[in-house]
Amino acid sequence: MPPSESKSPEVPSVPIVLLTGASGYVGGRLIPLLEKQPVVLRCLARKPDKLRPSVKESTQIVRGDVLDLGSLDETLQGVHTAYYLVHLMSGSKDFEKEDRQAASNFAQAAKKAGVSRIIYLGGLGDDAEPKLSPHLRSRHEVGKILRDSGVETIEFRAGMVVGAGSTSYQLMKSLTDRLPVMLCPRWLATATQPIAVDDVLAYLLAAKDLPAGESRIFEIGGPDVVTYGDLIREYARQRGLRRLLISVPVLTPYLSGLWLALVTPATYEVGRHLIEGLKNPTVVRDQQALAVFPIRPMGVKEAIQKAISNTTE
Repeated sequence: MPPSESKSPEVPSVPIVLLTGASGYVGGRLIPLLEKQPVVLRCLARKPDKLRPSVKESTQIVRGDVLDLGSLDETLQGVHTAYYLVHLMSGSKDFEKEDRQAASNFAQAAKKAGVSRIIYLGGLGDDAEPKLSPHLRSRHEVGKILRDSGVETIEFRAGMVVGAGSTSYQLMKSLTDRLPVMLCPRWLATATQPIAVDDVLAYLLAAKDLPAGESRIFEIGGPDVVTYGDLIREYARQRGLRRLLISVPVLTPYLSGLWLALVTPATYEVGRHLIEGLKNPTVVRDQQALAVFPIRPMGVKEAIQKAISNTTE
């Protein structure tokens, strides 16, 4: 049994579920839902002391790092299902290299430990797109690395996650809140299919109970295909804000990232990489998720309404 801050004994008949990325937005929202499931929840954390106050006493917290292969062997011992919700974009300038190494480490350790299933949250985007952004390209590469491990991998590909605390939503919110007049680059007309965080969580939970089978990729999104300009206008409408959007052809993704760093809480690097991803359409092209899961995602208006109501001003 790996070192844990929890003294609660493990019950052999109950499957152990490992959650990586527990301190992130989606991971943090997933914790209380998994704690209600008939599983032993184990969370991987680089700093266990910071995570302990936000979980139940029965939840195991193990110290480890996906970039440290040696720390993963004990962590994955006895694990049936592992959630891989790691993304190193916010903490590394060479995030593609580090995401690749982290995924390789995790895949290798999961295979060695006999993990039955990996559940991974990646990003939408067409693999055939020759100019796929580094952010989306890295998301797809991580999924491939996990699948190539031989461990059954369920990969969800999502676009913008709408929810209070989601980085992409917070960028849109802060931009709209702070700028009455916006010079809008061309990427504001890019098609996207946002999904509410509650629906993402529902898919992640449902994947745990799928019958065993081959690795699969599920594209998930809400029912509405919109543009980023539409999202800004809908958010402004619900907040009672009057906003003027002026389209300009010369605001490049590079300058857009710098611009966002000046008007939002996001760092320049994160903002720039997210903006680069906005040039690529992120829409669902494969509807298999609707056939396999009983989940029917909410639309953009309801998703934004819920995000606003859950935001602490």
